Amino acid sequence: MKVHNAFMRYPLLILLLVAGCSEPATSAFPGYAEGEYLRLASPLAGTLAKVHLRTGDSPAAGAPAYVLEQASETAARQESQSRLERAEALLADLRKGARSDEVAAIAAELKAFEAAAALSRANLERERKLVADGFLSRARLDQLGAVLAADRARVDQAGARMRTARSSARSDQVAAASKEVDAARAQLAQTQWRLDQKTQAVPVAGLVAEVNFRAGEWVPAGAPIITLLPPANIKARFFIPEARLGQLKVGQGATIACDGCAAPIKARITFISPQAEFTAPLIYSKENRSTLVFMVEATPEPQQAARLHPGQPLTVTALP
Repeated sequence: MKVHNAFMRYPLLILLLVAGCSEPATSAFPGYAEGEYLRLASPLAGTLAKVHLRTGDSPAAGAPAYVLEQASETAARQESQSRLERAEALLADLRKGARSDEVAAIAAELKAFEAAAALSRANLERERKLVADGFLSRARLDQLGAVLAADRARVDQAGARMRTARSSARSDQVAAASKEVDAARAQLAQTQWRLDQKTQAVPVAGLVAEVNFRAGEWVPAGAPIITLLPPANIKARFFIPEARLGQLKVGQGATIACDGCAAPIKARITFISPQAEFTAPLIYSKENRSTLVFMVEATPEPQQAARLHPGQPLTVTALP
């Protein structure tokens, strides 16, 4: 009876004792290392000529990775270069006008036509006096007038040719030739791009996880030739129960422990899944909610990420 009265009189004390004996909530969660691989592939198909890397290598950014055969692309580039040079030469020729010898020939022609016109004018004046005195018929004047008109037309024609020779080509011809140059340059850029795609370098430093093709093999377009794992793409993935979801937030610090790691690895929580990884088939009763877990990702510091290996078991501890 006295014991019963004690429990009845001090309920708060009993609750505190029970709470003190319960197991405290832990901030350490089991997980594993996850890697996001970078796959180097060519958008063009071809025979693999050379691979510069092997599995297990750790190349620096910019190191040569592989080369595909490029005979066709090299020939296409040479053709495009020749087309561009031809288009540029034609444009330059249109802009500078006729050559000096051509101008000299047209000038000589113009002088000859002017001399012929002067002679025809003199003949017409002389014959006009004879017609006025009655020695010749008026039909003779008409004939000489026609000759003078023809000679003047030749002079005008030669003068127009001289002006054209001394100036550049018409503006529409120059504009068309300029467009041809632009088109040739664009074609050269396309062929140069195709040639460049046949030689690839490592875009970022990392570990060569796999080499999928060997020299001499045919590589389809888009097929990954080298699989690379940059240290910055390694992260820890772990799961927390639904009851602990509100205790973690993105940007919160964490430490990662693994078997064989000499010291914990500093990390930071970078992702918390908005959806549960497991949902009970029944309604969300209190018992069913305990089966819900949410995926969380923590990214280690880049200089320490290389200590982790994808699939490696980890223990992640969230820092307050």
